[in-house]
Amino acid sequence: MMTRGICQLPPETQLEIWFAVNHYDDFSEGNDPYGEHDFGSVDIIGVGKIFWKIDYYANAKCDAGCPDPADADNSFRVLTIMLAEEY
Repeated sequence: MMTRGICQLPPETQLEIWFAVNHYDDFSEGNDPYGEHDFGSVDIIGVGKIFWKIDYYANAKCDAGCPDPADADNSFRVLTIMLAEEY
């Protein structure tokens, strides 16, 4: 899922953001203390800071949190990419 701010960027910029999120691997104790790898931020020249977050739901309706996100068969995951200012 992309927020309105990301959707309003030029397609080339959106691709650059997707690439940066896809290749993100800068996890550390400071920014990922629980080792979940479900949040990150990247800086995109000309745009600024971009946040991405993975949320875990019990179903595709996204109306209830998932009790065990590690169980891929019984969780529905949503990746949201947003401008930091939209947070």
